[in-house]
Amino acid sequence: MFSHVMIGANDIEAMLAFYDRVLETLGLTRDSAQPPDSPAGFIWLRGKARWPQFALRHPVNGHRATVGNGVQISFAASSPQHVIAAWTAALENGGSDEGAPGFRPRYSSDFFAAYCRDPEGNKLCFVHAHEFSVN
Repeated sequence: MFSHVMIGANDIEAMLAFYDRVLETLGLTRDSAQPPDSPAGFIWLRGKARWPQFALRHPVNGHRATVGNGVQISFAASSPQHVIAAWTAALENGGSDEGAPGFRPRYSSDFFAAYCRDPEGNKLCFVHAHEFSVN
């Protein structure tokens, strides 16, 4: 299990708008307690749970953020409808399609997922499977 996932962003305002809209469909909200200049960046949480976290910020080294080849960030969804809502919100807010919502039986018989890229090209997956516990 991971504690947090952080991605670099070049256009912070555009990426905040994208992730606020997309992640709210999955029950995640941005932590308003974090000041904008926090070294932790901007953080999204599920409810009052501290972990796991999703975060973004300008890269610490001052270089432009780039996409990782072979990297995919996957978000657990509580239902297939939440997968569809997240993928739809992503496409409506500057994301690009990488695979429409549907079952992916090659992974498991109950693996329902959708894939997209965020506005800066990071690959995302929204997935529901019966054994996930998403509250």
